[in-house]
Amino acid sequence: MAAEDTQKKPKGKLRAFAGNTYDDYYDAAMSDFPWTARVLMNIVVYACYAFTKLVWPWKIEAAELLTEDKRGRVIIQNHESMVDPVIMVVVLWRAGIHMRIVYKSEFDRIGIARWLFSRVGGFPVNRGATDMKVVRRARAALQRGECLLIYPEGTRVKEDAKAEVHGGYALMAQLAKAPVQPTALVGARRLRFRSRVVVRAGAPIEWSDLESTKRKEQVAEMERRGMEAVYALRDELRAAYPELEAEE
Repeated sequence: MAAEDTQKKPKGKLRAFAGNTYDDYYDAAMSDFPWTARVLMNIVVYACYAFTKLVWPWKIEAAELLTEDKRGRVIIQNHESMVDPVIMVVVLWRAGIHMRIVYKSEFDRIGIARWLFSRVGGFPVNRGATDMKVVRRARAALQRGECLLIYPEGTRVKEDAKAEVHGGYALMAQLAKAPVQPTALVGARRLRFRSRVVVRAGAPIEWSDLESTKRKEQVAEMERRGMEAVYALRDELRAAYPELEAEE
């Protein structure tokens, strides 16, 4: 692990067994990851697909809004459980779309979690602080055509009243001129064996859709509209699947 704690910039494709740093994985294009990381990603994706489909049968509605759009996008979602990002990664990877999970830096305290997240494209962010290095990293990923999966609530929310939304995702999207795509899910708050989970994708929100013209005002409007769209999708799912809400 010592080699991974040093700082260096990646140069082109990362080589397998070459002592790449965590920053190398955070900053390199996912298409430039070594073959070992790509093999690991395929194993993880298809193992997670089989396991989650068996244990927590899930489906995704309007999936074409996610899988047929090849642009770099910031994808946001309400957060109910640890299965939420797994479903999103599985769906997009199987569609040939590279997506990075922006996760809270507390997970880096767990060595194996940090190692695994870096190999599958994730990178950490400090909640409650504006980290311009992370913002620039996110902009570069979006400009390469990679997607970012961000949970603005920051942590799993078991009760709506306790949801606290963190900003930042709109700034990342603005700097890359990338749209923000809302998604939502229900059924995952209290997972049990064979609990059903339903995800619904919404249409991307384009910067040209906004009423504001000034940069700071646009960021604020995008953050507001983005989460309003997430919660609207969530409420639509709750109305369509009241039995899942009862199970929660």
